[in-house]
Amino acid sequence: MAEDKTATGGTAADGRTAPDGRTAAERLGVRLPSPVHRLVDERTERHGVRLLLKRDDLISRLVPGNKWRKLAHNLVAAATGGHRTLLTFGGAYSNHLRAVAAAGQACGFATIGVVRGEPYDPLNWSLARARELGMTLTYLDRTTWRRKTSPEITDALRHRFGDFFLIPEGGSNPLALPGCAEMVAEIVEPFDVICCPVGTGGTLAGIVSALSAAPAGIAGPTSPAGALSPTRPASPTRATGPAARPDQPRPRPRAIGFAALKGGGYLANEVAALIDASGPMPDTCRLEEPVKIDWSVETDFHFGGFARTTAELDRFIADFGVRHGIRLDRIYVGKMLAGLFTMIAAGRFAPGTTIVAVVTGPAEEPDESCPQAD
Repeated sequence: MAEDKTATGGTAADGRTAPDGRTAAERLGVRLPSPVHRLVDERTERHGVRLLLKRDDLISRLVPGNKWRKLAHNLVAAATGGHRTLLTFGGAYSNHLRAVAAAGQACGFATIGVVRGEPYDPLNWSLARARELGMTLTYLDRTTWRRKTSPEITDALRHRFGDFFLIPEGGSNPLALPGCAEMVAEIVEPFDVICCPVGTGGTLAGIVSALSAAPAGIAGPTSPAGALSPTRPASPTRATGPAARPDQPRPRPRAIGFAALKGGGYLANEVAALIDASGPMPDTCRLEEPVKIDWSVETDFHFGGFARTTAELDRFIADFGVRHGIRLDRIYVGKMLAGLFTMIAAGRFAPGTTIVAVVTGPAEEPDESCPQAD
């Protein structure tokens, strides 16, 4: 059994580090906390809205975006349970598959990726990278894929591959929530709204769980670990509306998810189910009796469906890159920010509102031949 099964704090699950003296997080280049950057943009400033970017896309090159947050506690559970193999699901260009492959390699797990669709020959760049990282690839046709979580399919996979620790598609399960919740405690700036893209719901569920566990009067739980960009510091936070003064408790923040796929109305139920099934939140959330948090999922900004795009979205992403020097992921983050800017322009947020937008992942690999998924 591999010695190193690392928790988010960099401590191996069995209390030891690897023979080279480094934890899995160190070998994967994980950098936490991720920074918070003030985004200065006249399109938000003219409406009196202050926008901060939580740059989870900078956490790790090998385990991109929010993937480390989702996987860290799963790796601990797999190690604690004595498992030697991780099995997960994903599409042909899945960031999640590559992240599991990299994390498994760093932790000493064998990894199996179950890919939606027919076998690729030759492999695309994403699957080739997963295989380079030691992942065994297998495939499910699209009809069978719809039943991938059924006992029939998981039993067949265990019969073929033996025992494994199952991580669901996208990494969203109750074990993912504590890691995602920790990002809230990293934000030292008071805020009123926090937004993230939604694919499988784990990130939003973790954020809502963290906000519900924070003490009353805190608009963004504070932690010394939080970091603002040293090159673009945030200006003093404005009050939210006339009733919010420095000597008064701020109302609890609300959370907004932006569905990345068409027909995402079901995602609210998925998020609620994850929250109900989750365990205690990290100590950094200063858990008390949980309270109800205002949260929602926006479903009008999918731009044609999952991994699809439109001319409008392409223009927004290109313009954003010119303005701010950040290349946005078009599958998740670009859609969230395009939707958020549309809502700001429509007056959906009162002047003085501070919004945190979580950049959950970097732009996809520079392979413009990548076809659109369905």
